[in-house]
Amino acid sequence: MKEILAIVRTSRVGQTKNALAAAGFPGFTCVPCLGRGKKLVDPGVLKLIMESGELPLTSAGEAMTEASRLIPKRLFVIAVEDSRVQDAVDVLVAVNSTGHPGDGRIFILPLECSYSVRLGQPVDI
Repeated sequence: MKEILAIVRTSRVGQTKNALAAAGFPGFTCVPCLGRGKKLVDPGVLKLIMESGELPLTSAGEAMTEASRLIPKRLFVIAVEDSRVQDAVDVLVAVNSTGHPGDGRIFILPLECSYSVRLGQPVDI
């Protein structure tokens, strides 16, 4: 088993949910998160982000500076059989790729075991 962590744009959550379910991955967790990539944002792109409302505001209502900004994203957590990892990645990339910086990131991790909280014992995923 593998665990897929996919960080995507907030505007792509609905499309991602639908695409994952249609591809046979109906079970996942999706949580709000804040983050930033390695590259600095071009001032023109930063202006577009500010106009679209994706750039968080300070408590005073001002746009955060480049140095301190964290952009709202969504984190999908998906448990997948080893043989289906590439299928899930293909779906995530197809739905979330716009060709622009900030499309997101996908991490794949080994998943040792899963326990049912109700039963208190290991279960198949």
